[in-house]
Amino acid sequence: IEPLKEDLQSYIYDHIQEQYKPNNECVYYDVTNYYFEIDDNDELRRKGVSKEHRPIPIVQMGLFMDSLGLPMCYGLFSGNTNDCLTLTPMIQKLQTNYDIGKVIVVADKGLNTGKNIMYQKAIGNGYVMSLSVRGANQELKDFVLDEKGYKYNQDKTYKKKSRLYPREIEYIKTVNGKPQKAKTTVDEKQVVFWSADYAKRAKAERLPSIEKAKDLIGNVQKYNKKNCYGASKYVQNLVFDKDTGEIIDNPKSKLSLDEDKIAEEEKLDGYYVIVSSEMDKTDDEIIDIYRGLWRIEETFKVTKSELEDRPVYMSTESHIQAHFLTCYIALVLCRILQHKLDKKYSVEKILESLAKCNCQNLEENIYRFNFYDVVLKDIGQVINIDFSLKNRTLQDIKKILGNAKIS
Repeated sequence: IEPLKEDLQSYIYDHIQEQYKPNNECVYYDVTNYYFEIDDNDELRRKGVSKEHRPIPIVQMGLFMDSLGLPMCYGLFSGNTNDCLTLTPMIQKLQTNYDIGKVIVVADKGLNTGKNIMYQKAIGNGYVMSLSVRGANQELKDFVLDEKGYKYNQDKTYKKKSRLYPREIEYIKTVNGKPQKAKTTVDEKQVVFWSADYAKRAKAERLPSIEKAKDLIGNVQKYNKKNCYGASKYVQNLVFDKDTGEIIDNPKSKLSLDEDKIAEEEKLDGYYVIVSSEMDKTDDEIIDIYRGLWRIEETFKVTKSELEDRPVYMSTESHIQAHFLTCYIALVLCRILQHKLDKKYSVEKILESLAKCNCQNLEENIYRFNFYDVVLKDIGQVINIDFSLKNRTLQDIKKILGNAKIS
């Protein structure tokens, strides 16, 4: 399956380049994982950090997407592979196997490591990546919270500012054949923006964890290390038994809600930091480039819901690879069709209408199609099929399928 997998990806990539000519100045990268209904690890399916918090084996998928929102290539990694370790082999694949030159890699904060930054700079690539505000050093937090330099929009619901700054990063270098930690500085542009909508969303997302923390404090017997995910960080004096994961009851250290931690987090609600090697680009250009990353996040949702990539029930690695290759081809076809429709409809809506486009046999050689809507009308116009006809012969259907192309 491996040679076929790579050849098909290459063929699809070349076809998209020829037909749609996307601007490949920026390429978007992200990682997600897919779970398996099995208990034990194997070489590919391994327990790791699940984005759905499932304690079962997973595989990691890294995906590159172009500026049009069309997939470029993908790769599978064992479930215990850290997200940040997937970027280097995937960018090597993209730039070695395909006819693509230097690019600006766009990724979220999980891929923003010293090693990844150093590698992109070493091969001449640029980058636009988010940086964790809550995990930043105090100097950056102070810059973010300092009102000096911010420019607001008219209704004060959005503000932004930037600076050119030499950021210190850590990476691993090899000395006498042994890995060693090292530090260096990279000159980059740091763009900070705040959105009132993002602030409201952050507060709303934190609220269930706070409510769970309050419930934990009053009902300790209901919780252990496994089932208090998200809430434990808001509880002071919380200690777990290393062997059982149970909460240790200590009368001298009463559990209480960490109000200071909540207040500290609330200060940073709604703030985002984007760091970039592209110091000549404006703040708005860098923000717009980064915002394109939402398409790849939505793509993963499409694969997991509409295309039903998971849970995966295959057992052998070759079958697993074939499953994901099939899903990738289906994803590309969906995205191409969506692009040809000028993104008028969601993938969910497109697939819903296509699924209803079925027929029943009326008599020996006549088939009746019972569903037609505006989505099928528009799809028919771009792939040259008249979905409005109710009755067709089997020969008509075969002819239509033979001539239809989503080019």
